[in-house]
Amino acid sequence: MPRYSYIAKSQKGETKLGFLDAENETELSESLRQEGLFLISYETEKKSSRLEKFSLVFGQSVKISDKIFFIRNLQVMTSAGVSLPRAIGTLSAQAKNKNFSKALIDIQKKIIDGGSLSQGLADYPDIFPEIFQNMIKVGEESGTLEQVLKSLSRQLEKQYDLKTKITGALIYPLVVVSAMIAIGFAMLIIVVPQLAATFAELEISLPFTTKIVIGLGKFLNERWYFLLLIIAGAFIFLKQILKIKPVKKFFDKIVLKIPVVSKLISEINSASFTRTLGSLMSSGVPLVRSLEIISGTFGNIYFKESLLEAAEKIKKGAKLSDSLKPYSGQDARYTESSIRYQNLYLPIVVQMVEVGEETGETSQVLEQLAVFLEEEVANTTKNLASLIEPLLMLAVGGAVGFFAISMIQPMYSMLEAIE
Repeated sequence: MPRYSYIAKSQKGETKLGFLDAENETELSESLRQEGLFLISYETEKKSSRLEKFSLVFGQSVKISDKIFFIRNLQVMTSAGVSLPRAIGTLSAQAKNKNFSKALIDIQKKIIDGGSLSQGLADYPDIFPEIFQNMIKVGEESGTLEQVLKSLSRQLEKQYDLKTKITGALIYPLVVVSAMIAIGFAMLIIVVPQLAATFAELEISLPFTTKIVIGLGKFLNERWYFLLLIIAGAFIFLKQILKIKPVKKFFDKIVLKIPVVSKLISEINSASFTRTLGSLMSSGVPLVRSLEIISGTFGNIYFKESLLEAAEKIKKGAKLSDSLKPYSGQDARYTESSIRYQNLYLPIVVQMVEVGEETGETSQVLEQLAVFLEEEVANTTKNLASLIEPLLMLAVGGAVGFFAISMIQPMYSMLEAIE
């Protein structure tokens, strides 16, 4: 028996959306009429195939811009009095990402069947992380869903702006590296084999570096697919080995000891922490729960553990500022040699949190601090890109010099032999 999604109206003019099993359209209309409803429109619900379910899980990921579009428009539509199922249904039809559209349709069905928006979002944690679920749940319970959606939209927009600034600053170095790799690959598979054939015909004694270049060119020319397998294997191996906690911890420790990189990571995580905590607190999420949620968003295990430990201290009665001091280098009881208590967060974060606690406006102070820190991240990224440029030039020059010496040296030997 097919299942229909329908839009109907009652005798009072109220619109109702729902789902109903019926043999055909006539039976659907008759069933609704018995409930005092008049059928306006209907659509046969398609069952998801296994292929579609696989695509929903492993297919195209949902971009942050798609989420911003959804949250922003959902806030506008609900504030205008549009019912939640109808608003989500409209937005699902406008979604360009098929996986996102399917997820929204499923969430709409669950709301119509009596579920809440936060429960529907919880079924898609890859699309809607825990911060979405908790903020919207608090909004539903407190009756401030519209304000929560507005706050969440602003949070996503700031996050997207920061990501765009970082990406924009690093585009030039990435383009240079990509061009260098492409040109080097072309030289190895086109130019080097021709020179190697000439050297072989003249029976010239080749230096060790020349043999390396010729061997690499021959390997790429004849067995280029092995290179793809090696890269794929290295990527999979690295991804799997980083799931082992001691290995991940060691890798994160090394990253935090790189001078320029460690500063950038500290600024990025401090900005993310203040922005997210400010949004969660202003939405009414408890402080301890907020710290637990934010810890799940950090990739670096030391930042993750710092917030979980801070949450435990707050449960015992400590203030947030005091709980974060050991991780900002401001607490003399902890030595700088301990990686667990090095400068994970900028000192200004702890100082401003302390000001917020004294004034009772922690969420507002955090949001203002987040704006400042995001600008600092943008400036640091630009400076990092400026630092990378001369290093790239040196790398390109070194690669060109190595290739030139390796291939020109045998030519000089050939000219000397002719003379």
